[in-house]
Amino acid sequence: MPRIRVAACQLNPVVGDLAGNVERVLETLEEAEAQGCDLAVFSELVVTGYPPEDLLLKPRFVVENMEAVEKIAARTGRCAAVVGFVDAGRDLYNAAAVCADGQIVGTYHKRLLPNYGVFDEKRYFAPGDEPFELFRVAGVRVGVSICEDAWSPSGPVAEQAAGGAELVVNINASPFHAGRLIERLRMLATRASDASCAIVYVNQVGGQDELVFDGASLVVDASGELVASAPQFEEHVLVVDLDVTPVFRKRLLDPRDRAIARALPELSVTNEHTAAADHRYGRVVEPLPPVREVYEALVLGTRDYVGKNGFTDVVIGLSGGVDSSLVATIAADAVGAAHVHGVSMPSRYSSTGSKDDAGALATNLGIDYRTIAIEPAHTAFLEMLAPSFAGQPQNLAEENVQARIRGVILMALSNKFGWLVLSTGNKSEMAAGFSTLYGDMVGGFAVIKDVPKLLVYDLCRDRNARAGRELIPAPVLTKPPSAELRPDQRDDETLPPYGELDPVLEAYVEGDMTASELEQAGFDQALVRRVVTLVDRAEYKRRQAPPGVRVTPKAFGKDRRLPITNQYRG
Repeated sequence: MPRIRVAACQLNPVVGDLAGNVERVLETLEEAEAQGCDLAVFSELVVTGYPPEDLLLKPRFVVENMEAVEKIAARTGRCAAVVGFVDAGRDLYNAAAVCADGQIVGTYHKRLLPNYGVFDEKRYFAPGDEPFELFRVAGVRVGVSICEDAWSPSGPVAEQAAGGAELVVNINASPFHAGRLIERLRMLATRASDASCAIVYVNQVGGQDELVFDGASLVVDASGELVASAPQFEEHVLVVDLDVTPVFRKRLLDPRDRAIARALPELSVTNEHTAAADHRYGRVVEPLPPVREVYEALVLGTRDYVGKNGFTDVVIGLSGGVDSSLVATIAADAVGAAHVHGVSMPSRYSSTGSKDDAGALATNLGIDYRTIAIEPAHTAFLEMLAPSFAGQPQNLAEENVQARIRGVILMALSNKFGWLVLSTGNKSEMAAGFSTLYGDMVGGFAVIKDVPKLLVYDLCRDRNARAGRELIPAPVLTKPPSAELRPDQRDDETLPPYGELDPVLEAYVEGDMTASELEQAGFDQALVRRVVTLVDRAEYKRRQAPPGVRVTPKAFGKDRRLPITNQYRG
């Protein structure tokens, strides 16, 4: 019975860092060879990082990426490697190079190009159309596919298996959103069972702008059973021994395979397995609980955005509210408490409780903390504006002056010390426009911009539970949310209660339902009309917001792109 030892190499590449990515691949390849692996599998476009976007329009970048994969191939020995890169001919291709014995022995071009949600691959790549071939590695017939290729029931995985593949490797750059891991596992189990073919699924890990890649690479056998998996949100090399059992009887009796069965040409890559016969199935890593999963995505996304963009420290305005408390906690976990700077900026309307809560949080986290009162600037601004505002009642203008003063302070600290400003608005506020342009929206990275308000509370409670203490002070989680820009202000004076608001937002923003469909689904008509109006009017604000971590199936930015000038109301 043929056996193949595979290393699923779950790395965190950096977009555009060709030299650094090559170094990471070579270090990992050396590790795989040391463990007696026959095949090391790396993620989609690991050489360039994913997604490279308009870097692909630079001819020199493409050339250097091809030179980079040649360097990797030159360092291969008995252990073959599947490496994601950009191939160029008449067009550009999202490609995988099969390398062994110092050379590229074959190349596969991605067939199915996603062009939905956050994906934009048809902008850059042409689909592969060359005939399929199999690669005989350690005596096992191996098919190669890339990400979306595995999602089609009749796509490359099915065709390669029907043509004789005993193992298909599928290399990926599959972004995280809540619930995505379960979707992947369900799909891969079905694909493997239908094809009677084991699948090694290797995913990228790490943050790239708004996207977070959760890794969670896995191996399913020919019956669709999960035999091994890698942890989420961290680099990992998953080594697995796979015994390849004959499956020709099942295939011969399956009319689906009979319909597409066609022997594929084979290219010999390495000789049969010679490593020790001990099994290294590893273990199946239990997926993180849903709330913890989102928290870890936020931490990883923040850590990589800060580090990959050359920052060491971050600064956050601490109001004593739940949003800034959560962002500060995530930041401390992401970059270390010594690199987090909290700033309390009280006004004449700030409550004693909020100021105390901000200080208590900073003490609990062990972060730098300072107070810069905005009253002198606030008074000066009101005096400056008094002639122009004469005879007008007070309204949002006076309130927003305070938020904008705070934005100026944070940006001044950023300029002086080189700290990255983390803004603290959540998805519910961003959706409804409950934020101040050039005020609390100021920042280089919006950590929780895709986190609904109710989930903000869940994340805080879960983090406290894991800490075994009130890391985030209890009053933060129990007091009514307030921007504190006027006396006794509460969020629910301007917005519907979050328990009513968040479900409507989820259906309207992520579900793409119209107002009339929301009403037909049972939502209160007045509530729907109010929320839809708020969301539509705030599109111009969201276009000017900093990027932030994507954790839902549809985030503002890469996912949801509506025109600012828009009269459709549905």
